[in-house]
Amino acid sequence: MTSMPQSQDVFNRLKVVCVPLLEISLLSPTNTPNAHKFLSQILKILRDVKASGFILTTSLISYTFFPLSTILRRNSSLDIPDQVFEQIFLILGLLCEDWWWNCDIAVWEQIFMLCGAVIGGIDRKGKEKVRDDETKTAAAKCLLSLLHARTSVEEPGRFPPTPNASQKRLDELKIHTHTDKFLPVLGQTLNSLLNTVESPSLGLQRVSLELLALFIGTYAPDDLVPSVLPGIISSMSRVALGKSQSKGWANGEIVSGALNTMLLAVIRAVGDDICIQEGAINNIMDLEDLAEPVSKLPQPTSEGRRHYSTSRTSSWLHGTSSQLLIAMNTLTPLVSHPNISALLALSKFSSVVLGATSLTLPRAQPLLVSFLLSLSISSYPAVSDEARGSLTELLTTPSVARHSLLQTLLYNTSKNLLALPRLLPTRADTKIEHIAGLIEAACQLASTDGLHKRGLSSISAGISKMLGPAGGIEKWGWNLLLVLEFVEPPVTLFQASMAQFMLESDTRTPLGAVFPEVIFKNVLSSSTRVSLERMFRALGRAGGDGCLFSVEWFANVGRQSSGHRSVAATWCACRLLEGVAGMSLIEGYTGDPVSRQGSKRLLKLARAISRSTAEIWDQVGPDPLAASTSEEPPSDVESNLLVQHIHGLSSIHETLRIIPVSRWKENTYIEQPTLHKALQLQLLAVCAGILQARFTSMLIYTLYPVLHSLVSPVAYLSSTALATLHFFTTSMSYASPANLLLSNFDYALDAVSRRLSRRWLDIDATKALALMVRLVGSDIVERASDVVEECFDRLDEFHGYGVIVEGLVEVLGEVINVIKADVGAVPNDAQGTESASSVKNDHQSMHEFLQWVSHRNDSHITESYTTEYGPAPHKSWGPEKTSDEVDTVNGDVQQGPDPFADPPPTPIQVLTKQMVSRSLYFLTHGSPIIRSRIVALLDSSVSVLPPSALLPSVHSAWPFILNRLADSEPFVVSAAASLVEGLVTYHGSFMFRRIWDDVWPKFSVLLQNLNAADSVNALSRRGPGAVGTESAYTHSHRLYRSVINSMTAAVKGVAPHDALIWEVLLAFRRFLHTGAHEELQHSARGLYEAIGVNNSDAVWLVLSSTSGDVHPVLSFLRVPQWKIEANTSMIFQNLIKR
Repeated sequence: MTSMPQSQDVFNRLKVVCVPLLEISLLSPTNTPNAHKFLSQILKILRDVKASGFILTTSLISYTFFPLSTILRRNSSLDIPDQVFEQIFLILGLLCEDWWWNCDIAVWEQIFMLCGAVIGGIDRKGKEKVRDDETKTAAAKCLLSLLHARTSVEEPGRFPPTPNASQKRLDELKIHTHTDKFLPVLGQTLNSLLNTVESPSLGLQRVSLELLALFIGTYAPDDLVPSVLPGIISSMSRVALGKSQSKGWANGEIVSGALNTMLLAVIRAVGDDICIQEGAINNIMDLEDLAEPVSKLPQPTSEGRRHYSTSRTSSWLHGTSSQLLIAMNTLTPLVSHPNISALLALSKFSSVVLGATSLTLPRAQPLLVSFLLSLSISSYPAVSDEARGSLTELLTTPSVARHSLLQTLLYNTSKNLLALPRLLPTRADTKIEHIAGLIEAACQLASTDGLHKRGLSSISAGISKMLGPAGGIEKWGWNLLLVLEFVEPPVTLFQASMAQFMLESDTRTPLGAVFPEVIFKNVLSSSTRVSLERMFRALGRAGGDGCLFSVEWFANVGRQSSGHRSVAATWCACRLLEGVAGMSLIEGYTGDPVSRQGSKRLLKLARAISRSTAEIWDQVGPDPLAASTSEEPPSDVESNLLVQHIHGLSSIHETLRIIPVSRWKENTYIEQPTLHKALQLQLLAVCAGILQARFTSMLIYTLYPVLHSLVSPVAYLSSTALATLHFFTTSMSYASPANLLLSNFDYALDAVSRRLSRRWLDIDATKALALMVRLVGSDIVERASDVVEECFDRLDEFHGYGVIVEGLVEVLGEVINVIKADVGAVPNDAQGTESASSVKNDHQSMHEFLQWVSHRNDSHITESYTTEYGPAPHKSWGPEKTSDEVDTVNGDVQQGPDPFADPPPTPIQVLTKQMVSRSLYFLTHGSPIIRSRIVALLDSSVSVLPPSALLPSVHSAWPFILNRLADSEPFVVSAAASLVEGLVTYHGSFMFRRIWDDVWPKFSVLLQNLNAADSVNALSRRGPGAVGTESAYTHSHRLYRSVINSMTAAVKGVAPHDALIWEVLLAFRRFLHTGAHEELQHSARGLYEAIGVNNSDAVWLVLSSTSGDVHPVLSFLRVPQWKIEANTSMIFQNLIKR
């Protein structure tokens, strides 16, 4: 706003400075500092005035401008220092903000020329005078303030503003710049700006780009733009790519300004509208335009044409479009620019040029479309949304460019897909990732996810055709499979699957296992691998049911063998099918089951693939000859080879060549069975995700392959199987894998039984069955009879095959363990009472003896009942019964249930008894593993079966059990010792004679043999009196532990035998030595404490004599090298506490 008091105040402030400045307008070395000071004061005053919102009047502007013009008139430009010039231009820039509306054209022109001369480094006499960048920046800002357009709202002193006032003033200035007198000035200034735009000064670059955009977009006449187009395009390309800098990317704002200037130049020079107007192209809108002869098109004439102008002709357009295409192609690196402003500018440049030059630059469409596609998958959401929105608008808005752009997009996608087989062998990860990104971006235009709810059906139809029966997949598919190779994962073998351990650790809650990554042979970076996976998913998602033909083709090739081509085909089929189903195995996304309803064709294909894929596990083995012939591509692949046709005689140098010409080397056949099965499991997981609850009927075929792979010793395959099982669980809405197996237990058992027949024998089937039993856990008890029956049927059939018998016995052992965990391992009351009564301590025995001695002569008089109950009948009520009736009543009483008889066995006990009785035969099997597992099975059944069911079988097998105590394998002996421990714990009276007559002699001999073996064992402990080995995992240590624990249980549960107890006390003293393993010391202390409960004197005598603290008569018991004092003290203290 402008007011008289405020104007007067501003005038007074300016007067104080302008008058002294005018006095020293003729600059000299002495007054230049004062002039610089006055100019700085004027600049400060004007900035304060502008900040207050005050609009300078014309009189104030003229008053301020007068001393400035005086300085410029009285001094040559060479005599004016750069600092003074900089201050003058800054002041002029502030004045021109309000002076633009009514500045005289002559003054406007002089200021324009002055700024242009300083920017270009030209003196008024034509001499060069290079100013510093700060002065040039100030001059450029002044020129920008002089030229940029205003709005009518900004018009000073008028309210309401005059309509179109700003446009009228701008038109007036444009008319003046188009005059023949001023155009050279405009051209020279434009040329100067093209030089300063490459300055290292960021501020000068920025304002130069703004001026260039203003010149090209507003002030340059139409016939001048084609003349300056090459220079602008060349300079802007260098600026955008940062070639003027030593290294690194150009500033994002600078790139944005350069692309904006280039955009304006291209549109004004070769836009469709201007070229149609001047007759460079023929715009065909209907049939009449097509029939119109070329002679009737407007032709450029030389009349009235200025010498600097360039006519737009068809030949000029042809040459210019080629040069523009080359220049635009150099902008490709900008797709990877790290700044958002640069990426947004590139998106705007591509979209506007595509829409405005569809007729003049048709050959640039593939390049510009590729720019937009690359930007649409940018990691910056603002950039990707902008680029995709621009593409969507171009492809949906009715226009001349719409159909050509759609064809270009589909052509680019097909071309990029065909280019992948050529790029993969070169290991050019950057190019591969770029091509894959372009294909993915094109496919995303047809999808309906994210913010863009509407997909382009035309693109989806084009991709469906590309991947359909008419797409030629038989040709490009083989080319892709020839070069798409994978690295066989490292074979890490474990005795048991690591994935199996993970699964068994928590069977109730899914662990969320992920599928292991697949490593490409020709792709090094993980980002490129991810881009290829996303590309195939995007193709499947965009193609929909139309690409199921390609999925089926790849799946069929993948099932032909386990070679590297079949592996590649399976991977392609899996990724495409993921896209069609809208899921991702690697990312763990199963899709939205509500919104995603598969078509009938997709569901049918999923069922077919599930069945055919499961049949791979039924094959006996790959046929290398059949695989190599089946994987050979058709003869069309050989068309890629270069064929040279020679006519006439052969050259002499060819006939005399000593070294034979190398021929084309064919791809060798590589078997990758592990990777092939892993990818087939992924394919099954995708089918499960498609069918969801309807996949239940497929489990009869697919459940066994997963279990079979889960028990594989190869870590990669077992991890994939674990992830597949979890994916099955999630897709079919089960709470855990155990619930899935329990619900479909019949399917799994049937699959295993079919693979344990003479027609079809799989050794790993028993491992799968054992794993299933462990996973299901206690819930399998109700169905254990089916498993046991199946196992014994196969044992009867394959009892001569050790591997099969071993697996089946392992399954039986797992069933017993599950039953044991379900029933519980607590001794019953009768057994506990029996054990407690049969073993009495010394004090209790002495007390009973003394009581018997004191009452041994007492008469045994029956206690008479003296209680008076009143009158009572002496005979039974009713008539007297005959003898026959009495016998009948007595018979009825005798036929009642016997309260002392054992309760009837439960179904679980009957099943366990059957397992025990039918397994005794294998106690003498030739395989030590089978023998140990049978003994372990008997040990587990001890806590399950009652004595009447268990002890007869143990009695009949007792000789064989004793033989196992003398077995050649230590782990078998350890298992037998554990069985003895269990029998003693639960059936002490049954084991009384067997422990002391049969077992202890075996243990005694075993201890002597182990002691002799430890003396020559490299793992034995060293030192005086050392006992056992250093490690707790050696066979001898485990045997020691089993023997000690068995004897401890025998002492607690069996009546003691004094003579043999003495032998036990002497035999196990060495394990109390501090040089023994800590675990053995702990077990030995438990043994001596158990003996001390009944015979503490014997324990004290033996241990004290060993330490040398008793009468010399017992010195033969002393062993000085055994340091047992610490353990002896602990034993005595525990016995005293009791």
